[in-house]
Amino acid sequence: MEAIRKQASRLREQVARQQQAVLKQFGGGGFGGSETVITDEAELKQHQKLEKLYISTRMAKHFQRDIVRSVEGYIFTGSKQVEIGTKLSEDSKKYGSENTCTSGNTLSKAALSFGLARAQMEKERGNLLKALGTQVAEPLRAMVMGASLENARHLAQRYDRVRQEAESQVIEVSKRQARVKEMPVYHENIMKLEAAENKLEDLKSNMSTLGQEAASAMANVEVQQQRLTLRRLIAMVEAERTYHQQVLQILEQLGSEMISEQQRIEAPSVADNMPPPPSYEEVNASQTHSESTDAMGYFLGEVMYPYNGESDTELNLSLGDYVVVRKVTDGGWAEGECKGKAGWFPFAYIERRERVLASKVV
Repeated sequence: MEAIRKQASRLREQVARQQQAVLKQFGGGGFGGSETVITDEAELKQHQKLEKLYISTRMAKHFQRDIVRSVEGYIFTGSKQVEIGTKLSEDSKKYGSENTCTSGNTLSKAALSFGLARAQMEKERGNLLKALGTQVAEPLRAMVMGASLENARHLAQRYDRVRQEAESQVIEVSKRQARVKEMPVYHENIMKLEAAENKLEDLKSNMSTLGQEAASAMANVEVQQQRLTLRRLIAMVEAERTYHQQVLQILEQLGSEMISEQQRIEAPSVADNMPPPPSYEEVNASQTHSESTDAMGYFLGEVMYPYNGESDTELNLSLGDYVVVRKVTDGGWAEGECKGKAGWFPFAYIERRERVLASKVV
């Protein structure tokens, strides 16, 4: 179709050059110069405007079609992913509910949580695919296949046909003018010239009207294409952003639960075999006068494993807390302060930190 249009454009240019040559040959007369269709400035601007609108609407239509095809491919691939993810979710929930492990249920609980979270994520993916179909692909496809652009193009094509007919009529009028000059006494030649001129005026009038109608219709289509396509792109971005936000929230919650469970089972078991922490009186009594108890001996520790104190003298520690460590005993206990409370905790549950932002130490 594009090749045919280019060929037609080249033929029109060739005809226009031939017409100019004919007009120069017959010369003078009451027509020619600024009144001819070829050199009429207003008509030329109208024609150029229609050409630009045609190219603009054609490119926008191709872009809309590309978006539709891409979204349809994404929906097809995403549907397959939903099927695979749903199967994984069902398998995980099945393993978690059966709990065949004899040494504990940690993995079963994690598998069940994973299966439930995966089901939620696949539901969100399904919502995304549905939104892409209804909010992006369908409206753009409707405009690509709609009648508004085709109707505007038909007006432009009618304008082109009338314009070509008017260009041919210019040549006919010029020929009639030349015959009248050669044989001015023949009344028949004068009548034919007047008829040819009247026909040309009618063609010019029709051409002007059709040109305005076609330009208006094409301009309206161009505006609709630009607005609708932009809105559909924004809708696609919003749908994907919502999907990723929901999935991120699900993954963060799932990851926090699974990591907490992992840390619980992998935490050092030294606390189970340790004797109770010493009292403050025992520690103070065992200190010698040579021991330094000033703040220079203190250090910061980051809690690597959560710990729940079993008495009022023990601290409750959460993962990521920071403790000001003041004493470390040979029995594996440490004494310090966390969140404004002092107490004992297993020294193996923390790691020493040399530099920590002050905002992290509560």
